[in-house]
Amino acid sequence: MAGSSSYSVLPDQTMDNDDAQIGVAKTQGKYWGIFICWLLGNGCLFGFNGMLTIEDYYVYLFPKYHPTRIITLTYQPFVLATTAIFTYHEAKVNTRVRNLAGYTLFFLSSFGVIILDVLSSGSGGIAPFVGICTIAAAFGIADGHVQGGMTGDLSLMCPEFVQSFFGGVAASGAITAALRFFTKAVFENSRDGLRKGAMLFSSISCFFELLCVLLYALVFPKLPIVKFYRSKAASEGSQTVTADLAAGGIKSLPNPLAEEDGVVERLNNKQLLHENMDYALDMFLVYVLTLSIFPGFLAEDTGSHSLGSWYVLVLIASFNVSDLIGRYLPLVEQMKLTSRTGLLTAAISRFLLVPAFYFTAKYGDQGWMIMLTSLLGLSNGHLTVSVLTEAPKGYKGPEQNALGNLLVLFLLAGIFVGAVSDWLWLIGKGW
Repeated sequence: MAGSSSYSVLPDQTMDNDDAQIGVAKTQGKYWGIFICWLLGNGCLFGFNGMLTIEDYYVYLFPKYHPTRIITLTYQPFVLATTAIFTYHEAKVNTRVRNLAGYTLFFLSSFGVIILDVLSSGSGGIAPFVGICTIAAAFGIADGHVQGGMTGDLSLMCPEFVQSFFGGVAASGAITAALRFFTKAVFENSRDGLRKGAMLFSSISCFFELLCVLLYALVFPKLPIVKFYRSKAASEGSQTVTADLAAGGIKSLPNPLAEEDGVVERLNNKQLLHENMDYALDMFLVYVLTLSIFPGFLAEDTGSHSLGSWYVLVLIASFNVSDLIGRYLPLVEQMKLTSRTGLLTAAISRFLLVPAFYFTAKYGDQGWMIMLTSLLGLSNGHLTVSVLTEAPKGYKGPEQNALGNLLVLFLLAGIFVGAVSDWLWLIGKGW
């Protein structure tokens, strides 16, 4: 395994040796790779989830600006536009540079939250709020680099990597929610206490993002299983993995398959979308529904109950924990939803939650609201991972990368439309 190109087919080796090397390369470092993917997924949204989780601090500072809705809505156009541009040019993009640039921007944005708060001395007003929205936009640009880039890259590897990455994305929400409970319990519910909690979140976020930069740059590309799948993708005509292969020690890769049987030919994005429109629609519908309720409706429209100021935090934590659990349910084979018709039916059926949330907020108690929020998160996580692990099956490496980017684009389009739809709950209530 010491040779830099030991994962390709070498003409002077026997077939038995080839099979043995391929078998080892396909599994060596798999569990370490799964853990790194989880951390990379965590870093993908940790910073922005931190901004959402400390919404009580921003509501305190900017009570007239609806920060839970404005911050989310500011974030969405930038992540959607950035992802759309990269998806269009996906076949020619250097995935390594794209992902490293995204994680670096995550780090700088998290650091920017701290700097802004220090410069403004934790005061409210329009200028600091514009600064917060600018940082949210930077988070969106970073997410546009990373989420599609990582999903496309991991889609050409084993399904466990995609599942673990999106498990990490959900874990970032669960971890920030848990940390928010801790800071709220430790610090008094005052301006200084809220501010200390916000700064703690941003500091932890900086650490996570820097860790992600180092892991993706120095550790992940050198795992044998990662080098195997990227070498396989390169042999099928992929140009996006070249820099990552070089980082893993593979300077040049024989490409015998590309010269035979026209393997280098691949379906274009339009053809891939036509064949997978139901999967794309699944992603869009799942996130339209989720973001039309979370976090804006849960934060501002669920009324007051016996939990008091803890109520919103409990609801957000319920969603995040359930979303995390839902993303691991497909690991249980009996619970994994693989039917394309079943996935689409489930995505459409979730819209029944809209009247359920409306009437529960109006007439129900907090127990019913927590149960509905948990169901929202559970179904969101389960359907997300089921679609993203099923869709790439049967395609070549370059097509899997392109399809991963396309599905994330529809996911983010659903988030954008859902964030806009979230404002419909304010009809009849004034600004």
